[in-house]
Amino acid sequence: MFVRFKDKVAFICGAGASSPGWSNGKAVSVLLAREGAKIFALDSSAENLAPTVEAIQSEGGTCVTHTADVTQQSDIKAAVDACMKKWGRIDILFNNVGLQSLGGPEELEEEVWDRLMNANVKSMFLTCKHVLPVMTAQKSGVIINNSSMAAISFLYPSIAYSSSKGAVDAFTKNLAVQYAGKGVRVVSVRPGLMATPRITARMKTKFGDGYEEALDARNKVVPMGRMGEAWDVAKAVAFLASDDASYITATEIVVDGGLSASSLGHPWADQEKNL
Repeated sequence: MFVRFKDKVAFICGAGASSPGWSNGKAVSVLLAREGAKIFALDSSAENLAPTVEAIQSEGGTCVTHTADVTQQSDIKAAVDACMKKWGRIDILFNNVGLQSLGGPEELEEEVWDRLMNANVKSMFLTCKHVLPVMTAQKSGVIINNSSMAAISFLYPSIAYSSSKGAVDAFTKNLAVQYAGKGVRVVSVRPGLMATPRITARMKTKFGDGYEEALDARNKVVPMGRMGEAWDVAKAVAFLASDDASYITATEIVVDGGLSASSLGHPWADQEKNL
């Protein structure tokens, strides 16, 4: 068993799961804990955090939880202070909070645009604002931001989501260069089509009896023949957080089964509207 993160503290934003199964945040938290990390699990809902804590503690791992609104600076400062009071350091920051909404400028309401930008971009700014002083004082640390292939590829009209993820990529690179000489690496993961609980739950609600057909259509679009799972993202995050990736910064790992490099169409795009 790997213990790459023995004595390391991982601060995971969006560590909960809103539906049964494995979300990205839950899988990342459990995998890092399996490899020795102490997990500071942050989410807006204590209920969503409960399955993550249970999974970690059932395997003998260490995890504490904290609820916060990641778009509020006072909440983030309080969370970082709580983590420091508990363990005195932060070695890994995984920014995993994100919202999605479909539509272009004509359809999208201004408040929806603002809500997505706050959740998807401002939250990363705030966590980095308060975690970076800790990491620079340690002269070590890794920040991993969850992006999306929507930052570089058109899947369906999602102007706010795609723009926010493009901002995440730019934020990651700019920050990485600023802090490269201070012992801090900043990288991102770029998932493609995912079969996480939130996505599949929405598909079941949307398609009803046609759920299996819609699921099959999404799988077939991916060159590898399946959508990604939370564990695919978790393994990429664990690699980036480890010393095995010590010379990797200011870039992203694409976790999409080849989709962003393919010229395939998107036959399910019409079905996806309003998901």
